[in-house]
Amino acid sequence: MRWWWWIVLLIAAPAAAHTRSESHSSWMIDGTTVHLDFSVPDIEARRLTPDGAPPANKTLIAYLEGHVAVLNGEHRCPLAARPRAVAAVAGYRRLEFGFSCPSVDAMVLRSDAFFELVPTHVTFAQIQDAKGDFFEQLITTDARTIAVSGRSGGDRLENAGFLDYVRMGVMHIFTGIDHMSFLVGLVLISRRFRDLLFVVTGFTIGHSLTLALAVTGLVRPHAEFIDALVALTIALIGVENISVATRRPGLIALWSGGALLAMTALRIAGIGVLPVALLLGAAIFTANYIMVSGHVRDAGRLRLVVTLVFGLIHGFGFAADLLESRIPTAKLAELLVGFNLGVEVGQLSVVTAIVGGALLMVRLKLAPPRPIVVDVAASALVCLGTYWFVSRSFV
Repeated sequence: MRWWWWIVLLIAAPAAAHTRSESHSSWMIDGTTVHLDFSVPDIEARRLTPDGAPPANKTLIAYLEGHVAVLNGEHRCPLAARPRAVAAVAGYRRLEFGFSCPSVDAMVLRSDAFFELVPTHVTFAQIQDAKGDFFEQLITTDARTIAVSGRSGGDRLENAGFLDYVRMGVMHIFTGIDHMSFLVGLVLISRRFRDLLFVVTGFTIGHSLTLALAVTGLVRPHAEFIDALVALTIALIGVENISVATRRPGLIALWSGGALLAMTALRIAGIGVLPVALLLGAAIFTANYIMVSGHVRDAGRLRLVVTLVFGLIHGFGFAADLLESRIPTAKLAELLVGFNLGVEVGQLSVVTAIVGGALLMVRLKLAPPRPIVVDVAASALVCLGTYWFVSRSFV
């Protein structure tokens, strides 16, 4: 079927890298003093420099000083001491602040950090109030403040309903260019409706298994590693299309697996952040996947298994974000199920839009030659996925 290839190209061509933009904050209220621990992923901190280089601590401190605050009424509470950088886990920058307020009345926590750079940025906030009670809330561009007093109606994340969690999952797909690109790749490799059904089914099963593992606590994914693997899945979808089109799976498997083995050697030499075992496993999987898919006449059922694996990876990426937010245990299962359901709704919406738009274009007789569109779109996915994978592997 030739009908959807041109629209795949239109969607894939303008795609730009997207890593979920987030930060984490912990606010502890001790009388009239507020202690803030603000953690920023390295990839977010790099947004503050024109060349994307890691900013100096003083640069990051100066930025956050102007973008985080504790308010007492309409007035900013002064700093109790100069902010300072403290030790953090690999891949993160962590800063400590102290604010001294005249009273606890009308105390409001505020963060404007990164919203002018990434409107979809989210800050996960954990607050310990003066009574020692903990609660959590999302800080977004539309909800940048947290009222400490009279908070019963303000805990948006803790008091959110199931439909709110579904909405979060839908928006995660719609605002995530890397996941959108992968969905384009799924459509690209599906030459028949049956093939599309196989890949969507596999992807959905993968999400479901991921949720089960995450909710039971059997697996806790590492966010940085998952982001890199998500990028690799995008590149592999494109590579498979090129392999099938050129009918040279052996050569392409050799080059793809060899590139990953080269990255493994660099990691052994101390260059990069991904574990050696992960890179070695990716090299073996990639080479075998391309070889098998290139020699199987009807690869539909094979893709069901492969996209199941890919679904696990993407699903772990979703789960990692939610688990890192330290959501109360009582809400964890409801949030994960609702969020994943939203992801599925968003995924099906994207696929339906692509297929529906392509059907319309074929009726208008605007479909270009399939080989041209496949080659260009697949090449675009390979370039995007490879760029994201390499950049996320050497942060």
